[in-house]
Amino acid sequence: MEIKVLGTGCANCRNTISLIEQVAQAKGTPITLSKVEDIKDIMGYGVMSTPGVVIDGKVVHAGGIPSREKIEQWLDGR
Repeated sequence: MEIKVLGTGCANCRNTISLIEQVAQAKGTPITLSKVEDIKDIMGYGVMSTPGVVIDGKVVHAGGIPSREKIEQWLDGR
């Protein structure tokens, strides 16, 4: 599962990355996590408010830190 966090490096973006890592580790789900900071690349996904989360090429979240429950659902494929 390839996950990208879109954001320019704000605290919410860093917290989102940390939370995704924590949930994936707790669930034992292997992920590839990367950060996209270039504003042109972020806008290329159509995300106007960060942090944004892209899973396997699909935007699943934008604006604000996602909840632990939502991240668990993503990792479960729901």
